[in-house]
This record gives sequence, C-alpha cells and structure tokens, in this order.
Amino acid sequence: MNNNTLTIRTVFGVVLASILSALFVGWLVMGIGLSTSETPSKFYTFLSVIIGQSFMLVPLLGFLKLRNEPIAERLRLNPVSNKIILSSISFAFGLTVLSDELDRIIQIFFPQPDYILDLNIALRPESAIGFILLFFAIVIIAPVGEELLFRGFLQQFLEKHWTDVTRAILVTSLFFAIIHMNSYWLIQIYILGIFLGYLCWRTGSVIPSLILHSINNGTALIFSFTELNLNNIYLWHDHVAPWIIILSIGLFTYGLKEINATPGPK
Repeated sequence: MNNNTLTIRTVFGVVLASILSALFVGWLVMGIGLSTSETPSKFYTFLSVIIGQSFMLVPLLGFLKLRNEPIAERLRLNPVSNKIILSSISFAFGLTVLSDELDRIIQIFFPQPDYILDLNIALRPESAIGFILLFFAIVIIAPVGEELLFRGFLQQFLEKHWTDVTRAILVTSLFFAIIHMNSYWLIQIYILGIFLGYLCWRTGSVIPSLILHSINNGTALIFSFTELNLNNIYLWHDHVAPWIIILSIGLFTYGLKEINATPGPK
C-alpha cells in the first residue's frame, strides 16, 4: 500500500465506517425481523450478527476497489505453509486454554457482572439451528471480518506509516478491544489482540491470526453454550486442571517456537 497517498485520518475513517456499517445493518435486520415476524427473537439476533458482521467488509472492500488496490495484498491475504498452519493451531489451542485459566483467576477477585450473565442468557441457542447460526457468526464471520479489517488493513498501514511494529500492534489491539464494547473483558481482549497482531506481522498473513481468533471464539462458544461434563478431564476445583495447563504450555511454546523459526516478514 502506498502510504504516501493515505493519511491516518483516511484509514481510521474507513475502519470507523466499516464498524458502523456492521452495527447499523445488524440493528436494521433485528428491527425488521422483530417487527414483521413471529419467529423467535433469538433467531433474528443470530441472523443480525451474521449479516451485520458480513457488512463490516463492505466499506473497506469498496474503498480498496475505488483505489484499484490489489485487495489480497492490502488485506494480507497471503498464503502460508502447512507448517505455519499447524503451528498456529498448536499456538491457538495452548493460548486459549491459558487464557481461560487467567479468566478464572480474575473472576476470583472480580466476579462477572450481571450484564455478562444476562448476555449469555440472551445468546444461548434454543435449537440446533440456532447453535449453527451462532457458531457460523462467531467462529467464522466475525473473525474473518475483524482480522481483515484490523490486522490486514489497519495494522499493516500503521506498521509502514510509523515504521514501528510494536506501536502499530499495540494501537490496533486497543481499537480492537474497544469496539467489542465489553469493559469487563477489555484487558483480556486487548491481550488477545496483541497476540493476533504479532502472528499476522510475523507470518505476513492474516491466516494465522484468523486461526487463533476462530479457535478462541469457538472454544468460548462451546464452553458457554453446551452441556459438557468437564469436571473429570478439563477442570480441577473450578480451575483448569494442572495436566491440561502443562499440555497447553507445551502447545503454546511449540507453536510460538515454530512460527518464530520461519523466515520473518520482509
């Protein structure tokens, strides 16, 4: 991307327009659905997330198209090796479990507020179709839109504009955390954003960060909305079992080591 023809104001304007379009279209679908149909409201909640998140890319893709930019290159849609994919999966599962334990420790000192519990109730699927829609929205659509917008477009621009990768990752992660509009999980989302940004920069592709984002969201979805009996395998006294922690540290370390062993970004 030729940064000489773009300003920070323009780039953040595109990012803001993309976020607002997702919110507006999502709310529009929800409003139309609830006012014209007797279909359960949760169906339209899930549908609004899918359609709204899909529209997140419309302003961004329209902007790049008007500028005749090579979209794949500008969004870091670059292919990666099978080794990087497997290393990213290992890294993602390890980090996701360690993050779950961190969240459990935080809840000892700062219990989840009522609005988090209310949100879980509001999003809990009541049918197999509802679960499939929610899974599609949270595990596929949301990660694709957010990774292309934040890591592919915004972070890549800031890296080149500032010539400071650390600053670019930290600032992008901050905006990524803020747009989730969840003060309770702000720090956890910010830390996740840093890891996502690092993976994308180190590999030169959004594919590894997309893998991490999807696995993180998918794991959270399964733990929150399925009746899994994890007490004898995953949990130990309401915390992640020590043997699972050790395994996760191994997966995280192995994945990070393999990713760092590959040739760095040009």
